[in-house]
Amino acid sequence: MSLHDDAVLVLKTYEDQPELRDAYLEHLAAHPDGLWKACGAGHLTASALVVDPERGRVLLTLHRKLRMWLQMGGHCEPGDASLAAAALREATEESGVAGLTLLPGGPVRLDRHPIPPPCHCHFDVQFAAVAAPDAVHTVSDESLDVRWFSYAEVPDVADASVVRLLDATRARLGA
Repeated sequence: MSLHDDAVLVLKTYEDQPELRDAYLEHLAAHPDGLWKACGAGHLTASALVVDPERGRVLLTLHRKLRMWLQMGGHCEPGDASLAAAALREATEESGVAGLTLLPGGPVRLDRHPIPPPCHCHFDVQFAAVAAPDAVHTVSDESLDVRWFSYAEVPDVADASVVRLLDATRARLGA
């Protein structure tokens, strides 16, 4: 199955946020290159909020270009077998944490947002990844910093999209 086919299947089976889900599907139908950074109309990205449920904390990255605390994530690459694989790859690369596992159940949320050119718009498919309590992280070239925050600290450092992703992740975890 191609990455495009996987994205369509994942989105068709995603039951939350129906209007936004439909916008993602319409984008992919209208733009065969809609998964790739080169698509001028915007493109899908895959991200993962790295959580440590045992300690009630999340690992965020201070994005080098945007200078915002965000979940790990980025562009799909030709070698990605699925959106989930892209999200897990990005989370691992940007956090340096080995052994991350995605929460079952597919994406946790969708978030479409404008970004500075040349990309213009990201159709982000957001997953959550669980880290071990003793996970060791590193700062990648894409980050200014990577840091653990308690669930309660996230609204003070991150924007509303990260807070919504954390809320949805905690609901899925039953926390």
